[in-house]
Amino acid sequence: MEFKGSIVAIVTPFRKGTIDTAALEKLVKWHVSEGTHGIVVNGTTGETPTLSHEEQEINIKTVLKAVDGKIPVIAGVGTNSTHKTVDSAIRAEKLGVDGILVVVPYYNKPVQEGLFQHFAAVAKSVRIPVVIYNVPGRTSASISVETMARLTKYKNITAIKDATGDIKYAQDLKVKLGSRISILSGDDIINLPLACIGSCGAISVVANIVPKKMSEMYESFFTDDFRRASELHLDMLDLHKGLFVESNPIPVKAALNMMGRIGPEIRLPLTRLPDDKSKILREILKKHGAVK
Repeated sequence: MEFKGSIVAIVTPFRKGTIDTAALEKLVKWHVSEGTHGIVVNGTTGETPTLSHEEQEINIKTVLKAVDGKIPVIAGVGTNSTHKTVDSAIRAEKLGVDGILVVVPYYNKPVQEGLFQHFAAVAKSVRIPVVIYNVPGRTSASISVETMARLTKYKNITAIKDATGDIKYAQDLKVKLGSRISILSGDDIINLPLACIGSCGAISVVANIVPKKMSEMYESFFTDDFRRASELHLDMLDLHKGLFVESNPIPVKAALNMMGRIGPEIRLPLTRLPDDKSKILREILKKHGAVK
């Protein structure tokens, strides 16, 4: 299965300390109706480090039920322990997800051989597609183009979420690997530039707020309507910036709360968006018709 287009990195709504499954189900159905092409559950934006194994399973089951087979569901399973990651990958596959997202192990700072063996172990443990998530700003370690080339021997390693913010890295991946690996943008502000050098979509934070605009941007690009794709990409630039005025997912959860789609809760060690930044974000949302 190829993952492409606008894939939302969905938030985890909370209510009184537990997952608000009703709000999550409504969010998912909204995304399906707005044309979102796929959903990542239990990603960074979903506050996964604060979720128990049981809560992660609740999220997956809720999203799968709400999607009802209409669009692909990818589950984040990555940790800095290979054993735990393999266990989570197997659990997610049994629950019925279409693919898994596996982050480069954080804190440990593994060398390239360690990264190769980590992802190889995950790939060998499941049959579903594996998307590698390279985000050195959060993990310190970064997977090299050469290591990615070695990993293509595992046919179910099908894509990389590139959140390096470095267009040269994506170019090097494309030149070295061609069609052997799909590239998904992990940095909304360069979604369109990455598409121009061969990415097939994005795992997007901004799609949480304007799903129709993000899906239309990719559909325009894929049908060679580059002018329209450019207009939409540039129109969303203020959202790209506004949703990162503090650590993700603080601003995006605040925005969804302003839109009346989820409650205000966020789990420590993350904290709510301060009032001064909330005012700025609300003005951006007004411009996009997300709030009145």
